[in-house]
Amino acid sequence: MPALIAIRGLRKAYVMGDETVHALAGVDLDFQKGEFVAILGPSGSGKSTLMHILGFMDTPSEGSIVFDGQEVAKLEPDLRAWYRSNRVGFVFQSFNLLPRLSVLENVALPLLYREDYTEDAREEAAKIALERVGMSHRLTHRPTQLSGGERQRVAIARAIVARPAIVFADEPTGNLDVKNVDRILDLLGSLLAEGITVVVVTHDLSVAAKAKRVISMRAGKVQEDRLQ
Repeated sequence: MPALIAIRGLRKAYVMGDETVHALAGVDLDFQKGEFVAILGPSGSGKSTLMHILGFMDTPSEGSIVFDGQEVAKLEPDLRAWYRSNRVGFVFQSFNLLPRLSVLENVALPLLYREDYTEDAREEAAKIALERVGMSHRLTHRPTQLSGGERQRVAIARAIVARPAIVFADEPTGNLDVKNVDRILDLLGSLLAEGITVVVVTHDLSVAAKAKRVISMRAGKVQEDRLQ
C-alpha cells in the first residue's frame, strides 16, 4: 500500500547572521495511513521543524514530500493553505486557542474559509468534534475559563473538525498533569480507528511508549526508526 506521506532527502537550512543552521540534514521517512507514530529527540534535533513542514506551515530547502500521491514540497501559498484546511490537523503544546472566541467558535475556525461548509454546517461539525473529546458541555465558555486539560481537548477537537488524513501534535502533553496526559493520549489513539494517522512530537519517553512506532532524531537526521 502506498504511504500516506513519503519523504525523501528532506533538508531545511536557516541563515542566522553569518551562520547557517541545518535543522534537517537529509530525512527519508514514510508515514502509513492509520499509524500512531512518536518522534523523539532533544531540543534542536529537527523534530519540530519536520512536523511544521509536514503540516504545511513551513517549506523545505530541498527534498521531496509526496502526500497521498501528490508532490507537495514546493506548493504555492494558496495550495499549502488548502492542505492545512483540508488534509491535516495540528495540536500545539500551548493550545493556540483565541481567548476572545468561545470554545465552539475556536473549533469551527478551521472551517471558516471552506466554501463547502455553510455557517450551520460549521457549527454542527464543531459540536460533533467537541462531543468526541468530551467537551460538549463547554460550548459557550472562553478558553480562559478552562483547565489546561480541557483546553487541550478543545485543541484536539479543532484539529479533527475538518476530518483530516493526519493529525500532528507538537508536545501535546507538555503542560499537563499525569491524569490529563493519559486522557489526551487516549483521545489521539482513538483517531486510529477512523484511519487517521497520528504523529506526536515529544521528548517524553512515557508518551512515546503509547505509540506503535518510534522515530528518534538527532542533529537533523533520523537515528532510529522502530516498531514497538
